[in-house]
Amino acid sequence: MSEPTVRPVRPEPQPTLASAEFWAAGRDGVLHITRCADCSAYTHPPLPRCRVCRSPHVALAPVSGRGVVAGFTVNHQQWLADFPPPYVVAIVALEEDEGARLTTNIVGCEVEDVHVGMAVRVLFEKVGEVHLPLFEPDPDRRGETLRVPEPRDVSAALRPMASPVKFEDRVALTGVGQSKVGRRLMVDPVSLTVDACLAAVADAGLELKDIDGLSTYPGRTGAPGMSEGGIPPVVEALQLTPTWINGVGDTPGQAGAIIAAMLAVASGLCRHVLCFRTVWESSHTALVRSGAWDAPPARATGMMEERAPFGAMSAAGWIAMQTSHYFHRYGGDRSMLGWVAVTERDGAARNPEAVYRDPLTLDDYFAARMVSTPFGLYDCDVPVDGAVAVIVSAAETLADRPRPGVLVEAVGTQIMERLSWDQDTLTHEPQTFGPAKHLWSRTSLRPDDVDLALLYDGFTFNAVSWLEALGFCEPGGARDFIDEGRGIALGGRLPLNPHGGQLSAGRLHGFGFVREAMLQLRGDAGERQVQDAGTAVVTTGGGAPGSAILLRRA
Repeated sequence: MSEPTVRPVRPEPQPTLASAEFWAAGRDGVLHITRCADCSAYTHPPLPRCRVCRSPHVALAPVSGRGVVAGFTVNHQQWLADFPPPYVVAIVALEEDEGARLTTNIVGCEVEDVHVGMAVRVLFEKVGEVHLPLFEPDPDRRGETLRVPEPRDVSAALRPMASPVKFEDRVALTGVGQSKVGRRLMVDPVSLTVDACLAAVADAGLELKDIDGLSTYPGRTGAPGMSEGGIPPVVEALQLTPTWINGVGDTPGQAGAIIAAMLAVASGLCRHVLCFRTVWESSHTALVRSGAWDAPPARATGMMEERAPFGAMSAAGWIAMQTSHYFHRYGGDRSMLGWVAVTERDGAARNPEAVYRDPLTLDDYFAARMVSTPFGLYDCDVPVDGAVAVIVSAAETLADRPRPGVLVEAVGTQIMERLSWDQDTLTHEPQTFGPAKHLWSRTSLRPDDVDLALLYDGFTFNAVSWLEALGFCEPGGARDFIDEGRGIALGGRLPLNPHGGQLSAGRLHGFGFVREAMLQLRGDAGERQVQDAGTAVVTTGGGAPGSAILLRRA
């Protein structure tokens, strides 16, 4: 399969005060990377201090422009109108310092010839006033497979508990509600939020006047289709008078909003916090395609500044590059991912609320169109419209609730890696090992004590990353643990996302896993009920950053 002959029209990055010099430096055909004058370490993207010694004495310095492909994906999805697939997006580690990497394109070769460990060299393409570093096979090292960056053990960063008193013991999850969930519902997202919130309040046996806190993710700053608009419209719609509110995106995964509510309750500030998460991604996409909603501006800003110019428009591509590195280091192939998708679809068949319930076989999985290698259509979660709400209450109110409460055993929130999709962990989805290690440091329970796992599955590899990070199997051991679906099936050693997960039930962006955990621990999961479910682990995010919560039956 050859690269397209049409030169792509690339989104132009918006240089900032920090990055402008880097984008301009390629005008002489030489790659320049920020270097520390004190310890000689290289840092990318540009930072005001050295990533190794924190020295302020950093400045752009020329490098050889030679490197190695540390992860890659062949993108088959038409993300941009004038950037035709297929094309290769890759993470290249530089020869001078493997800790300084660039997300880029590999050009000058057939897409099927690109591999992890491939030796490459830089060349530049001018876009407006910006010089984009691309990479091509290095003719002086053709045929060589180079060493790629080794995984970093984050254990040394683990902090001991700050206090012997666990805030988790002071809270419980007492109510849960969900709106209608579906594709392209074309319903006001605040209406979906209100439906879920009212259902959760009723489920907890409360009245709206009892709600003294509100918490949501990501708040009013969420991208279109990914937020109900934050706290204000919900306060207005329900005419609430909360003591405390929270609505932010910089939090430990989507469930960080629930953890923040736990802290507010444990501190004594609130007694009943209503947490909610609403998506209307499916309807928003329909509105954009119809022309009723303006598409985003052309220039790439924020985290997309280093990605959009290379056509890396989706997390599908970012995580696919880590998946390729995983396969290079540990072995395995797409069948491991396929069994995750097939097993979750089996679970969705038992869930009357799931968006996709038709049978899915491994042959169906392999026959589906490719999105971004190694991910095909069924490796990707399903955008939907819907809302989930959860009530966090003070533990001493449990006796007054009409339904069994769910207790919080421990949370894991610590950041132990760089908050980056390409500069630190390559073997797994970023921001999974830190929260996982932190979780187990706050409880005497161990992975063998867990009865079911509700693991974030924006893509199949996300769930694989969490399985290994949480210690259900060793790094590289997921294929044997999954055991062609037997290990993660409803009656297996660790049932995984028995409701169908986001791959089949629909992408409720984290909160759907909390709801399923509550239903399972209360014995309310119907045909998909895990027998004697007493302990469940829930993870959200991953690269977001992420978080893990260990829940148990009251």
